[in-house]
Amino acid sequence: MRYIFPSYPPNLFRSVQICKICSLLCIFIITLKVCCCSTDNNFSVQHNATVKPDLFDFSQSKKKALYTPYWAVEIKGGEEAARAVAEKYGFLYLGEILPGIYHFKHNRLSKRSVRQNNFYHDQLANDEQVVWLEQQVAKIRVKRDVHIPVSDPKWPQMWYLNRGGPGGLDMNVRSVWARGYTGQGVVVTILDDGLETDHPDLKDNYDPFASYDVNSNDDNPEPRYLTRDKSNTNRHGTRCAGEVAAAANNSVCGLGIAYKARIGGVRMLDGDVTDAMESRSLSHQLQHIDVYSASWGPEDDGKTVDGPGKLAQMAFRNGIQMGRRGLGSIFVWASGNGGTSHDNCNCDGYTNSIYTLGVGSVSEHGSVPWYAELCSSTLAVTYSSGGRGERGVITTDLNHTCTDNHSGTSASAPLAAGICALTLSANPNLTWRDLQYLVVYTARPDGLYADDWHVNGVGRRVSHAFGYGLMDAAAMVDLALNWTNVPPQRVCEAQAPMTGSPITIRQMSKENLALTTDGCESAAALAGDLSHRVVHLEHVQAKPNTNTHMNIISIYIFEIELINVYWKNQNKKQWEHTFLITIFRNFPLSLTLEYG
Repeated sequence: MRYIFPSYPPNLFRSVQICKICSLLCIFIITLKVCCCSTDNNFSVQHNATVKPDLFDFSQSKKKALYTPYWAVEIKGGEEAARAVAEKYGFLYLGEILPGIYHFKHNRLSKRSVRQNNFYHDQLANDEQVVWLEQQVAKIRVKRDVHIPVSDPKWPQMWYLNRGGPGGLDMNVRSVWARGYTGQGVVVTILDDGLETDHPDLKDNYDPFASYDVNSNDDNPEPRYLTRDKSNTNRHGTRCAGEVAAAANNSVCGLGIAYKARIGGVRMLDGDVTDAMESRSLSHQLQHIDVYSASWGPEDDGKTVDGPGKLAQMAFRNGIQMGRRGLGSIFVWASGNGGTSHDNCNCDGYTNSIYTLGVGSVSEHGSVPWYAELCSSTLAVTYSSGGRGERGVITTDLNHTCTDNHSGTSASAPLAAGICALTLSANPNLTWRDLQYLVVYTARPDGLYADDWHVNGVGRRVSHAFGYGLMDAAAMVDLALNWTNVPPQRVCEAQAPMTGSPITIRQMSKENLALTTDGCESAAALAGDLSHRVVHLEHVQAKPNTNTHMNIISIYIFEIELINVYWKNQNKKQWEHTFLITIFRNFPLSLTLEYG
């Protein structure tokens, strides 16, 4: 079990000041859902589960690997040495992925192969300057759009911004514009399938320094136009960009939420997607780009558990540590559209990361959209398309056109990125964790209809359908203007004791496991550094160690509910902090953003 918490409480909290922690009691309910053909319906959970604090392995969740002609190579000696090694073995040097890690391509190899190329791999591996290398595997990454045939004429108004929704509800953006906060000074980049840079509603805000083409390894992020493709497959990035930063008052289409922000695009989804490509995209111009918006992820088919590879995880960590001059890059992620497949966004290691701001959708009538995935990693929602008769989102489209039916969580994440840009234009000194707190403290649950709303231990309403509620731009800006930065993040790790015997759980059954910890107080006291004990809880990560005794045909899902955490202060009065988390094989879930 991993607890992530600040070293001292910020000034602005509605929770109780905790003076001393006597114990934490974590009760886990593990539910196994099995879709397989097997002769053995049992599997084992080992008691000696632990959490590796660095990177999590998604390799077991991958389908049959398709190897690409690309390698990620860690080399001693810098760029000059990397170029020399590439030339020595016939590789093309593509650039630096992360500090000391470089992107190579071998032109003699076919585009994809079911077998790893050991010959070229071993040549690199045996070079004394090579520290680490990995032949890149093509990943399945799907755009989180929803395609609904629309026969109605266009609506001339943007209902989700101008109080055109039922009951006059919207995301409270106009009052922010009236105060002069329009995204000025903030750079947002869309990680997707390209960006139509000369679109009349985007060209004035286009930022070439915030853009790149990772698929073709050049500086031009223009989408690839397919003449016979009537659906304009590569329109996704251009649509997302317009939601953020389409220009205002130019008689073209609509306007973006942060219509004076600079907008860039990284083309990385039009072709094979590898770990190295994802890492390069997430790492592009860390000191120039403020917000990265991504509306894609693993397949939303209800049977895929996947997430960032080693390099992408390193890129996330590097971004929050080094991005924006140490304040941390803001990564906004769409939660997914697998609702009809009963998919769970906690199975997605991108939106499930503590480093991303997971965003879901709500329809204009405040209902849960048919495509929505329910999970604890969703922090909040923005408006998007819903069912029949409910409107979509107006934005830019390919070939200098406009659309009124951008949809799904693909449309929600850019709206959230735009609200983050407005907030950063009001207070550019916010950290990546500050933004998460502002979202939680200001999101509105009123008018959102779900059957799983509950009140957590510090009195906040929360739902797996809507997170903490609808994002409110004005409330975020108001709070940001008087915000005190949260303190540095601290990490406490607790390991379950070994019992010597595994627990066997039959399919579709539950097992309660108890883990008692003092929140690292004993270890902190022994080390003479009490700053590393848990006083105020921020994130929780847990990772079970499991062994299965069956032929795995599909993914086995572990749902773990953290029921109660009991805290005691000096007066021995007991306070209860209740929240939910869900954990899946090979990676942890983390989410609760409340001190308690």
